[in-house]
Amino acid sequence: MKHLLLLGTGGTIACKRGENGLTPLLTGDELLSYVPDAKKFCEVETVQVLNIDSTNMHPKHWLKLAQVLEENYDDYDGFVICHGTDTMAYTAAAMSYLVQHSSKPIVITGAQKPIDLDVTDARTNLLDSLRFAASERAHGVTIVFDGKVIAGTRGKKERSKSYNAFSSINFPYLAVIQDEHILYYIDDKWQDRESVRFYHEMDSQVSLLKLIPSMDSSLLDYMAEHYDAVVIESFGVGGLPSYESGDFYSSIEKWISMGKVVVMTTQVTQEGSNMSVYEVGQKIKNAFGLIESYDMTLEATVTKLMWILGQTKDHDKVREMFYETINHDILWNTGRR
Repeated sequence: MKHLLLLGTGGTIACKRGENGLTPLLTGDELLSYVPDAKKFCEVETVQVLNIDSTNMHPKHWLKLAQVLEENYDDYDGFVICHGTDTMAYTAAAMSYLVQHSSKPIVITGAQKPIDLDVTDARTNLLDSLRFAASERAHGVTIVFDGKVIAGTRGKKERSKSYNAFSSINFPYLAVIQDEHILYYIDDKWQDRESVRFYHEMDSQVSLLKLIPSMDSSLLDYMAEHYDAVVIESFGVGGLPSYESGDFYSSIEKWISMGKVVVMTTQVTQEGSNMSVYEVGQKIKNAFGLIESYDMTLEATVTKLMWILGQTKDHDKVREMFYETINHDILWNTGRR
């Protein structure tokens, strides 16, 4: 029987209603009391790492989670992190970069409704997550939610209320869980010969600029004074406005001259970016050698940059590390770099 560790962080799954709305109050042990059937296939211990609304999640909390995983890694067969849904995709991506080459499963789950309600998705999600973490083929960082198993770098919350809140973006579901059975869609057996590696640094000075028509490029100039990197969410397959003033070109030039990182991505959820299609993208990408996220999710793009910049500020090394595939985060043609 597999020996698992459940890490509590708060979130809706652990909430109770108070005077000012739902507040995380339940501990990991209390969560487990709602899924007694888990005792049939695993033994579970708990540790309360945090007890916060996931809106308050911060890179320092990701580092704390990675630390707890590292301290307990040798003593357990797998791990389940109970988490709020609002920033779950960011945490799953961050864990994918902070804990690499894990032969053991690190499963992240949560719920749209608290576990103590009569009608809730919490008990199913938690039981499914424990079941998946106790399975022989499970490894690495995944999200388990609404019967779906999603690679940690591919999850995105697309619905704010429905139980099927999470989708796998630009990548198939790894598996589904139905009637107590795990059905694998991806032959994702553990084949990595490297030992698990934990990282201990992240750079939280990564910013996001979402373009809208008529946006003033002075926002980019301001951000250059305060951040080490910016992710620009452009329109369609990607590009920057070519207004008569040429301000965006000048602003990107300022970022590059300061030795800072600019990554281009798209506001469109599915199918990714390709800045080579239109002049507004190709011209500025070629001029400055901008990094492009292609089919990566925004959550993976942001947290990967935080992880990379925690290891190096060398632009060439940043580019090399960004385009290295980690936990299925990027699928791309090497000729497009």
